[in-house]
Amino acid sequence: MAVFTPVTAAQAQAFLQAYDLGALIELAPIAEGVENSNFRLETEAGRHVLTLFERRTDAAALPFCLGLTAHLAKAGRPAAEPVADGSGNWIGTLNGRPAAIVKWVEGVWLRAPADADQAKAGAELARLHIAAADYPGRRANPVGPDACQALLDRCRTVAKGHDAAMLDVLAREIGVWRALPADLPSGAIHADYFPDNVLFDQGEVSGVIDVYFACTGAWAYDLAIGLAAWAFNADGSLGRSAFEAFLSGYESVRPLRPDERDLLPALGRAAATRFTLTRLHDRLFHDPEALVTPKDPAPFFRRLETWPA
Repeated sequence: MAVFTPVTAAQAQAFLQAYDLGALIELAPIAEGVENSNFRLETEAGRHVLTLFERRTDAAALPFCLGLTAHLAKAGRPAAEPVADGSGNWIGTLNGRPAAIVKWVEGVWLRAPADADQAKAGAELARLHIAAADYPGRRANPVGPDACQALLDRCRTVAKGHDAAMLDVLAREIGVWRALPADLPSGAIHADYFPDNVLFDQGEVSGVIDVYFACTGAWAYDLAIGLAAWAFNADGSLGRSAFEAFLSGYESVRPLRPDERDLLPALGRAAATRFTLTRLHDRLFHDPEALVTPKDPAPFFRRLETWPA
């Protein structure tokens, strides 16, 4: 269960005093997630999610991230809208952690999405980009080339054998990533558009959640992240029909410019580099007392070879 900071019912009720949500009815931990502590919060005003942001989350970025979800919800997108307290603040403090309450979004994430689901997920990502185009907030990519280089340098201090060989390849990929054009269509992006962050209800996308890696970036890069997350098999091999369905779904809403299409393989390799490095770093520096098991970096490393040209 991925709850790092426990919260008792009494502590949650005290936190709720700042909100107009009525009395606490039930508090239950949510096992999903690997970064923060999440709880299902039942109050007299309905169901919400209480999130405590752990040390790996940049607290200074929370106004950008929560502001983006509010902006998307106002635009009619299925985002988990933040709830303000009586002073108009989205962010409070609970048990020594920044904390926020967002509205509950119905639905479940799909463990085995069909091609039709892939297309709907791709289309919703495009709608997110269009809806966020006028969002004024700005945030640099927290896991862009510079951050990945820092992760790589730290990994080199302990990596051996196959891990060290992977780092040699990833170092070259970071160099390619840095040289990519900076003038692609851009705006706020989700930057972590994995299947477990996209909820479905009755066959349709009902929620896009967990925006805490959101930042300002190229929409085509965000598309590449989505393709990397959705359209490859568990071993890192390409699911060609899934890839085509997700991409077609996206372009049914926002067709790519020719330069975006040409750069999509390079952007896909950048996405694969990012997730290979973060997973390798987490495995090499894993705390054995942590509640979350590190993910294998090998399937994302394989995407560097299997991404379609």
